[in-house]
Amino acid sequence: MSPVEALTRAERLRPGARVAVVAPSGPVPEERLAPGLDVLRGWGLEPVVAPHVLDTHPALRYLAGDDAARARDLTEAWCDPSVSAVLCARGGFGAQRMVDLMDWAAIRAAGPKAFVGYSDVTVLHEALAVRAGFATLHGPMVAAATFLSDPATQESLRVTLFEPDTVRTLGRGTGRPLVPGRARGVTLGGCVSLLAADLGTPHGRPSARGGLLLLEDVGEEPYRLDRILTQLLRSGWLDGVAGVALGSWEECGPYEDVRAVLADRLGGLGVPVVEEMGFGHGPTALTLPLGVPATLDTDTCALTLEAPALR
Repeated sequence: MSPVEALTRAERLRPGARVAVVAPSGPVPEERLAPGLDVLRGWGLEPVVAPHVLDTHPALRYLAGDDAARARDLTEAWCDPSVSAVLCARGGFGAQRMVDLMDWAAIRAAGPKAFVGYSDVTVLHEALAVRAGFATLHGPMVAAATFLSDPATQESLRVTLFEPDTVRTLGRGTGRPLVPGRARGVTLGGCVSLLAADLGTPHGRPSARGGLLLLEDVGEEPYRLDRILTQLLRSGWLDGVAGVALGSWEECGPYEDVRAVLADRLGGLGVPVVEEMGFGHGPTALTLPLGVPATLDTDTCALTLEAPALR
């Protein structure tokens, strides 16, 4: 299997840039979208809301409208030459249903753009990496409660978008070594349950070999995390991974129970593992690039990028 390789980075944003807001997964509350758009405008950006962002599927109320409409919104936003970035409004569930309906030839032809989201958006990060070769940003959604309420979350995304040279060392000072060591690789990852769900799909990444794997999740009890990680281990997907950085595990049970599972399932890989690095569904969500070469060091408990997240 080929190792994880560095991907094509998008250009950084400048004041006045138009940014599209899309809803590829769950329905978006209008009362949360509006203040998120105001934050973007406060940064000097011009947010453009895709046509179906506030839709709800007529029968499946956990989806932000019809699959084809959500796929069309994202494809059209990506292919609009006046749009410099595509930001997701929220996660939830639904990206798996629409990802194969997107026009991947058109997206590849349009070239890279800053793309931001996490949670269910993990499906799209993986698709943009594998099908288009584009680096993306594991970062907060525009209508997410964390983005609206936490200044550190907002600032992490803002500086990554506008001043990526200033955020080459990533971590919140909360990280701890689970398995000591130092490793170099290309970043990838997201919600571990969605990475496991991608296994066996026609366009799924065949292996994390050579990668620095970023993992987090929400609402998965320890026994389910055990099952998910065991599936990744049994499939061989984790063979040759260079190192693992762990984020938040909100609503997954007592952390000591979660930590025991992580140590048991990841400790045998023989690679550095750092826990509690401050990204994901926690009270603060750092923005981390995916597809960029970096070093993970358990002495500093930080991820150091070899290149800025954006050009």
